Amino acid sequence: MAKIIWTKLALEDLDVIYEYIAKGSTYYAQKTIEGFFRHVEFLSNFPEAGRQVPEYMKKDIREIIDGNYRIFYKVVKKDIFIIRVHHAARNIKARKRRTNQ
Repeated sequence: MAKIIWTKLALEDLDVIYEYIAKGSTYYAQKTIEGFFRHVEFLSNFPEAGRQVPEYMKKDIREIIDGNYRIFYKVVKKDIFIIRVHHAARNIKARKRRTNQ
């Protein structure tokens, strides 16, 4: 069984998503974030269940879809690192990395 590890960058993504949705409803913001955590749990038993990210096509970088969001993860031995949570309408390659990592 693989261990799920959320990276700092992915957790920052969740903060941004929460803040955006909370402008309309803190209830739905909380439910959305909880849903992300629940959604990735199956990866601990099926780490390669997600597809390769088409923009990168690296075997160890995969994604699962949760509603309008793409959850990117990397499989390293028996660990799964959640690396980004990205809205599907945005261009992944145009997104800049934060400098305060």
